[in-house]
This record gives sequence, C-alpha cells and structure tokens, in this order.
Amino acid sequence: MRSRLLITAALAAVVSGVCGPATLAAAPFDGQDTAFVRSAHQSNLAEIAAGQDAQKHATTSCVKQVGAKLVADHQKLDTDLKTLAAQSKVPLPTMPTAEQQQKLKAVQEKAGTAGYDAAWLSDQEAGHTKTLALIDTQIKTGTDTAVTNAAKKARPVVVMHLDMVRGGTCHTMS
Repeated sequence: MRSRLLITAALAAVVSGVCGPATLAAAPFDGQDTAFVRSAHQSNLAEIAAGQDAQKHATTSCVKQVGAKLVADHQKLDTDLKTLAAQSKVPLPTMPTAEQQQKLKAVQEKAGTAGYDAAWLSDQEAGHTKTLALIDTQIKTGTDTAVTNAAKKARPVVVMHLDMVRGGTCHTMS
C-alpha cells in the first residue's frame, strides 16, 4: 500500500509539472560536444583576428582578400555557434587559445613584409587543417544532433578556406 502511495505521488508530481520543467530543460552537451563547441568558437575567434590582421598588414591583395573572406565566414559560423551554446548554457571562452594568440603574434612580427604573407598563409593552412580534423571528429563521434549539424555546416567552409591557403600559396575563390 505504501509503495502504491509513493508511485501515485510521484506520478501526480510529474503530471502537475512539479518535476516537468527540470526534465524538459535543454540537456547540456556531453564532453565531446561541449569540447567541440568551445574549440570551434576559439578557432573562429583566432581566424577572425588573423583575417583582420591580414587586411591591415599583408603585402598582396590576394592575402588581404582571403583575410576578408575568413573574417566574414568565421563571424557567420561563430554567430550560429554562440546561439547553439547559449541554448545549452555552454560557457564560451572570450579569447583564442594561448597557442593561437602566440602564432598570430609571431606572424605579426613580420607585418608589412613578404615574409608576413608567407607566414600568414602557412599559419592559416595549419589552423584550418587542425579545425577540419576537429570537425571530422565531431561528425564521427558527436552525440548531440544540433552540434554535429553545426560541424557539418562548417565543414565545406573550412575546406574552402584550406584550399585558399594550401601549400603556402594564396588563391582567391570566385
């Protein structure tokens, strides 16, 4: 009899909504999904900063154009990612990683020289290669559909950027 009362009370609590809001709230991502969202956000921040820097310090119009394209595309990808993170209450870092910041600083030391353009292209190739690996891992092993869909949406953009800087040679895309 006592167990029937407990079951009835629990059922009444669920039906009345006492437990409803807590169980219906957006579930946080698992470790893989959270790590992807945070890392992808930091990559976006790094690419935006690098693209803005290229627009100021590159010596060729191609690198300046690619920099502008990176800024526009990564701002769009990051806007979508921030919305996704906010919905699941995933706190995002406010800056690129220390490694990303150091790499940009090393490139900036060559500002206004042909060495800048070569260093910038090389850094972008390495960064986009790393980001593509991160995306592919999320697509294969992620558990949250929305996060994995964001990775799938970002993949062709990152591939295009990689093609624009591959081999240390600048290529603008039409």
